[in-house]
Amino acid sequence: MTDTADEHARVFTELRPLLFTVAYEILGSATDADDVLQDSYLRWADVDLDSVAEARPYLAKVVTRQALNALRASTRRREDYVGPWLPEPILLDEHDASADVVLAESVSTAMLVVLESLGPDERAVFVLREVFGFGHDEIAEIVGKSPAAVRQTAHRARSHVQSRRHRFEPVDSARTAEVTEAFLTAAESGEIERLMELLSPDVVFTADSDGKASAVRRPIRGALAVARLMAGFARLGSRGDDLRMEPAIFNSMPGMAIHFDGQLQGVFVLQVVDGVIENIFAMRNPEKLTGIATARSISR
Repeated sequence: MTDTADEHARVFTELRPLLFTVAYEILGSATDADDVLQDSYLRWADVDLDSVAEARPYLAKVVTRQALNALRASTRRREDYVGPWLPEPILLDEHDASADVVLAESVSTAMLVVLESLGPDERAVFVLREVFGFGHDEIAEIVGKSPAAVRQTAHRARSHVQSRRHRFEPVDSARTAEVTEAFLTAAESGEIERLMELLSPDVVFTADSDGKASAVRRPIRGALAVARLMAGFARLGSRGDDLRMEPAIFNSMPGMAIHFDGQLQGVFVLQVVDGVIENIFAMRNPEKLTGIATARSISR
């Protein structure tokens, strides 16, 4: 490997957590984000480093454009998706984003669900402006629009997100274990009343399966309905002798990986506000669980 190739690799590796975070927040898919980074690296490897004033904005532009192309190409797939579509969960490495609330919220499942309601350009502008702090002129260069258009798009996207976002509460490992243990204990016991105490009256359970695993195909709303569903799920899983539920932090939120029948069956992510669970996001699509054991590094 030449010195130039070494330098390309060094710079890209240094910025990879940031670049992955940009691509993941635009796409909502870690698998697609990895593909974008691979393609972006190949483009970066052909660049004359002497022509690049700053690597961070340059690579952010490359990754954002590739992510937008991938997002637009996936529109038809999502239109044909069976049941609700949820972002692919990611397991954060030990250096999680709990100390950086903006970064932690930006990769949370709750925020990614809100971002899914934006158009591609709005989503990219919001992520680059609100999360990574790029200036309007820089974003204009990245997305190929005028600074004035970017300002309008940023304002529209910010208003849209603000009207739909929930209050975000970062969690640490101890709090994650506490929340998930109480939830699991109640679910396994089948005590509907105890489960309802942990749930917001307006709690929503949403499952993503694309028809590839057994799951409800419409969101379930209300504490009683969700408590009954979770108790039934726990009873179903307990019929085997290898049921295992492992607490973890997914997307800066408390969650659990559920194993039985000798394999990973799903990931549940809990949105906790004021001590009660407001949303349960259940990933049952096996195609979105293949990389869940790989801890991710994020940055901004």
